[in-house]
Amino acid sequence: MSNDKSQPLKSNYAIIILGIFSISLLPSVYAVPTVDIAMEKTSYKYCEKLFYTIQVSEVTGDSAIIHIRDQTGKQSNAIPIPISNLQNPIPSVFPFEADTFPLGKYFIDIEYSGAKNTAEFEIVNSKNICISTGMKQIAYSWINNQISDGFFMDAINRFVDKELITVPDKIKEKNFDTVHIPDWVKNTAGWWLSDNLSDNEFSQAMQYLINKKIIVI
Repeated sequence: MSNDKSQPLKSNYAIIILGIFSISLLPSVYAVPTVDIAMEKTSYKYCEKLFYTIQVSEVTGDSAIIHIRDQTGKQSNAIPIPISNLQNPIPSVFPFEADTFPLGKYFIDIEYSGAKNTAEFEIVNSKNICISTGMKQIAYSWINNQISDGFFMDAINRFVDKELITVPDKIKEKNFDTVHIPDWVKNTAGWWLSDNLSDNEFSQAMQYLINKKIIVI
């Protein structure tokens, strides 16, 4: 006569083993993805551009949300960044400028699909002097003939540090029409706008043209 009591016990063991095996095959759909910020470097000078890479363990379809925070706790508005790869390089369009970024430590706070992380960098003292982003917008308008030579030179006189470009004091609104810049100088400005010339290289070129009276003021 067979022992029928052993059959339910064996069935229970089989169900448990099958359950464990099935769980091991399921994807970890409920796991929170990881996110990290890999900094190109952690120390920057004025005129340099921030560059970092967002690294994620999986692409979920969500955007990463970035805040840049200074050492006093003041932070930027939320910056959404689409995440389409496991490695996502994020180059800054604009350089650090003294008027916008005081010296000191800064933090990049990131949140992505429930995961959070923070990286930090520092802006250190240097003698670097930048040409403001606003001046580049004016130069773009000048290249496209939206403003006159005189207006462009007056903007340089007003907004570019005198250590970079010194414009003769005689430039005034009343003599804008007498200012003349050769058309080929727009090529030089174009190279600067496309980052093929640094601020210093562009400044030196413009100062040379002013000193040699190739730019007539």
